[in-house]
Amino acid sequence: MRMAGRLARRPVVWVGAIFLALTFGMGGLAPHLGFLFRAGTRLVYTRASFPELVASHALLTGAASLIAIAIGLAAALFATRPAGRAYAATLDRLGALAQTFPPVAVLALAVPSLGYGALPTGFALVLYGVLPVMGAGMAGLRSVPAAVLEAADGTGFSPGTRLWRIELPLAAPILLAGVRTSVTIGIGTATIGSTVGALTLGSPIIDGLSGDNPAFVLQGTVLVALFAVTVDLAIGEAQRALPQRPN
Repeated sequence: MRMAGRLARRPVVWVGAIFLALTFGMGGLAPHLGFLFRAGTRLVYTRASFPELVASHALLTGAASLIAIAIGLAAALFATRPAGRAYAATLDRLGALAQTFPPVAVLALAVPSLGYGALPTGFALVLYGVLPVMGAGMAGLRSVPAAVLEAADGTGFSPGTRLWRIELPLAAPILLAGVRTSVTIGIGTATIGSTVGALTLGSPIIDGLSGDNPAFVLQGTVLVALFAVTVDLAIGEAQRALPQRPN
């Protein structure tokens, strides 16, 4: 009972519960919201079910986030090794440059070569997701005290063992903060992918805007916001579960 009470007090639990309830219950709830909109407004989005939209949105953002995390972490590792330190500033500038392009512009440039649908959207999400992970990874790895690294070298750790057993665990809290930012940005940005045919929670928003239907816009916006907040809180819980690094 005490465990259940503690869980219930965690924001991630009740926000996630609201998100799931609306995901599976929006179709039944929407017809009762007619008083919020003008007469004649279509209240139920029928192009796809909301569980289908959430699943497609999650798959797209999840795949893109995994790729962005892999690229960002690899770049951070390279930039903090002796062979790559000279390229750290260049990697920072390239990552910052990638984020100066508006998502819509990236999609417009990607469509001719990648076609319509999830592929150009995933490309844009990866482009936007790399920088937070790379920046946090570099900051985390650089924050490991030199004395700790010298002690690991003195113990006879190989570079790979030192990285795996010492550097990455100590850098993990900062790195996870970058992952948290990257994934949350991806969930929001993925909605724009519906402009090029990707099936996401942006689909009712785009359809609602183009068809002057605020009911669709509201439904998509509420679910995207709850999805992003739920994932952000969940990663925050993972951050707090990590062992605290001594000062």
